[in-house]
Amino acid sequence: MSEPKSPTPTPAGDTYKGWVFKWTNYIKGYQRRWFVLSNGLLSYYRTQAEMGHTCRGTINLATATITVDDACNFVISNGGAQTYHLKASCEVERQRWITALELAKAKAARMQAESDDSGDDFSSSSPPAAHGQGGGSHNSEVQSALRTLGSKVEDLSTCNDLISKHGSALQRSLSELDSLRLTGEAGDKIRQVAERATLFRITSNAMINACRDFLTLAQGHSKRWQKALQAERDQRVRLEETLEQLAKQHNHLERAFRGAAQSNANADNKSVTGPGKGEASDEDDENEFFDAMEEAPEFITVPADPQFHKRSSSNVSGFNSEMCPDDQSLNEEPLAMNQESSCQELVPLKKRRTRISDKPNYSLNLWSIMKNCIGKELSKIPMPVNFNEPISMLQRLSEDLEYHELLDKAAKSQSSLEQMCYVAAFSVSSYSTTVHRTGKPFNPLLGETYELDRRRESGYRSLCEQVSHHPPAAAHHAISDRGWTLRQEITVASKFRGKYLSIMPLGTIHAIFEKGNNHYTWKKVTTTVHNIIVGKLWIDQSGEIDVVNHTTGDRCHLKFAPYSYFSRDVARKVTGVVMDKDGKAHYVLSGTWDEKMEFSRVMQSSRGGENGTEGKQKTVYQTLKAREVWRRNPLPDGAETMYYFTALALTLNEPEDGVAPTDSRRRPDQRLMEDGHWEEANAEKQRLEEKQRSARREREREAASQRTSSQSEEAVDEDSLTDPALKSAPHDNYQALWFEHCEDQITGEPVHIYKGGYWEAKDHGTWEGCQDIF
Repeated sequence: MSEPKSPTPTPAGDTYKGWVFKWTNYIKGYQRRWFVLSNGLLSYYRTQAEMGHTCRGTINLATATITVDDACNFVISNGGAQTYHLKASCEVERQRWITALELAKAKAARMQAESDDSGDDFSSSSPPAAHGQGGGSHNSEVQSALRTLGSKVEDLSTCNDLISKHGSALQRSLSELDSLRLTGEAGDKIRQVAERATLFRITSNAMINACRDFLTLAQGHSKRWQKALQAERDQRVRLEETLEQLAKQHNHLERAFRGAAQSNANADNKSVTGPGKGEASDEDDENEFFDAMEEAPEFITVPADPQFHKRSSSNVSGFNSEMCPDDQSLNEEPLAMNQESSCQELVPLKKRRTRISDKPNYSLNLWSIMKNCIGKELSKIPMPVNFNEPISMLQRLSEDLEYHELLDKAAKSQSSLEQMCYVAAFSVSSYSTTVHRTGKPFNPLLGETYELDRRRESGYRSLCEQVSHHPPAAAHHAISDRGWTLRQEITVASKFRGKYLSIMPLGTIHAIFEKGNNHYTWKKVTTTVHNIIVGKLWIDQSGEIDVVNHTTGDRCHLKFAPYSYFSRDVARKVTGVVMDKDGKAHYVLSGTWDEKMEFSRVMQSSRGGENGTEGKQKTVYQTLKAREVWRRNPLPDGAETMYYFTALALTLNEPEDGVAPTDSRRRPDQRLMEDGHWEEANAEKQRLEEKQRSARREREREAASQRTSSQSEEAVDEDSLTDPALKSAPHDNYQALWFEHCEDQITGEPVHIYKGGYWEAKDHGTWEGCQDIF
């Protein structure tokens, strides 16, 4: 047998790596790829240099099946979602990979089974872990011994399999030669070789049996050692937590003592330029909530002097003397929502549902559908409901009102700057529902509507309507009895890039408050869905938002930091600064879009700190202690089996009487999917889409006939014959029912604004203007 041209796969500790040919497509066929087998995972790269940064694919061997096609080909699959067709250079190399893969699969399955065991019976009787450096060195020795033993056991298993395989092949070859019945010296030689092969086989079988006994014994000891090591780790973690609590208690006692001593001392001679070297430096850990990032932040915050707020604004250089008493109260009282008061004011009149049918576990090959959709608009890709969640895009827009209490509090604010903090937090809160929601909402049909009437419960009601189909656009209008109105028209532009999906919402969101007549606008950031083809789906939000008060000129610039593997900063971070019309900073916002937002009152700002990436000095803000303005509500029990819906999302598709015939709750394919009948939902979805296409073709024919008749009645001059508009295809003359198309007076954009009539039609139960879209 000839030697393979590619390097032989070599084991390195717990890993196994080498070149293998992988089937790519019918054009390129098999391509050489660098495969790495480690910890039960088989990953591959185009080159060895890619190992440090780009993995082309990974498959978990714990649930995979390994089959052999022929002398050099073999297939690895985990049930349809991932399948690798591989080819080795020769049969020997293929057998080495098969052996390594089978051993890794068995080990991964065994480790998975061991992780399910509680191990309480052993950990309770294990000796206490050593303290300090001695305990750490003992754990290190145990880990090293486990790694060495595991490596040797794998080597022995590989040798056993190879000896067994090649011994059987040798015995078959000798049997074939013996059947030829050669005579003379050749026959004697063959019999002599056969006797030696038999002795070799007996010896090999004895060694294999000894190795199996050793393997069984080693596995038993390895399991006990692992449990002992885990018990020591758990005890060390408990000791570290206890020490951390003691350190915090000591720190609090020390601060209390210094605070009492400070109140009796005269602190008038203290500098106001920053924290002193005494007690103020002890509060750095709590007050300095905004750390430097890898991507060079635009500003830096440092804790202000604890006595700063006690001084008169006239004696402080750079202090905002225009701060009203309400801004001071904003600093003294947290902005977090008062759950008790809201519960006392709002008594639900209807018990809403808290569960929907569990999501069925249907498998589907995503790549078989998405490979022909690269570069296309997402709204134009026909997809089965397997990738959807049982709500429409109109209902997802209504989910922006999940934290409407922020707008309620903003409507009560006396200061526009305080109001800006609430509005900015509200703009961030709408993304908190997307962190686990990887399902795609249903594309609304043209003319589809959705109402969310929570006037008796929460004081607001909202209406959405799909006003355009290509491009898809939805208009949304919400009004509250507590003094605010929210309206938006969102057009979703999306592109599938092969590895990720980019969703760019286009349009402006408006929030108008009756008190002060403040009018705020902002836009949404880009949503990116990663690992479309390989791996677990995850969502990231990135971009910048400018929340602008067009009445006062106040502005809040929010930055959503994109996820970076190399960043040491907290993931999903959002930062922002609230400024007045003159550009003076009043508040600093910081937090994450999936958890919470905090604010800090700016007492003084200056240029300094580290230089930025372009040599510019960053702004340093001296702030008071950070306080919470918004926190995400916990998900309901069992949310992982209900599409990770929030408590509000679970009620969005709940059937209600009296809604319009075009309401999303009446959409049959969406209802079938929610009930778990996905096959029927797919068939119904195709019927609705074909019905919508037929209606659109009919409108285009009517528009073409109207244009033809109007042109025949009027004289057409020579210039009009060259007009591209007259030569273009017929336009769709569709007009929305509840929204009218006009130009926005604030932004100048063409928008659809609610023209009224829906709630009156609902009160009278008259829906004559609604089309039959379902």
